[in-house]
Amino acid sequence: MLLPTDDRAFKLAVELAVTLPSVDDPQEAVELVRAAHQVCPYSNATRGNVDVSLTANGRSVEEASEPVRA
Repeated sequence: MLLPTDDRAFKLAVELAVTLPSVDDPQEAVELVRAAHQVCPYSNATRGNVDVSLTANGRSVEEASEPVRA
C-alpha cells in the first residue's frame, strides 16, 4: 500500500495474511509466522522502513520487540 504522510509524501505499508492449513493450533501458527518474520531477508531489509501488519490463520501477529504498525 501507499500511505500518505503529514508532509504530503507517501510511505509503503504491507499487509501479509499467512494461511497455514496444516497447523491447527492458532497460537502455533502465530509463533511460526513471528519467527519467520524475524529471519526473512525481505523483512530484515525493510524493518523500520516499511509498516508491516501480519496475520496467521486469521489471527493478528504482533512482534514483542517491535510493534506492528498499521
